[in-house]
Amino acid sequence: MLSPSSSRGTTKRATNVTLTENLLSEAKALHINISQAAEAGLALAIAGRRTELWLQENEEAINSSNAFVEEHGLPLAKYRMF
Repeated sequence: MLSPSSSRGTTKRATNVTLTENLLSEAKALHINISQAAEAGLALAIAGRRTELWLQENEEAINSSNAFVEEHGLPLAKYRMF
C-alpha cells in the first residue's frame, strides 16, 4: 500500500487540485498542511480501490472457499484449541 510516510524521499510533482472555498479556509485556519492531507487522503483512496479490485478479481475463489467450509466445515477444525 502506498502511504504518505512511504512516499518520503521520492520525487514529488506539483499538481492542481480544486477544493471548495470553505474547506480550504478551514484547513488553513487549523494550520493543516494541504499537500500532506491530500496525499494521505489519496493514499487511502488508492488502498480502498485496490481492495475493491482484489475482492472482485478473487470473488469466485472466495465464494468457492466459503461454500466448501459451509458444506464440510473448517479443515483441521478438530485441532483448534478454542
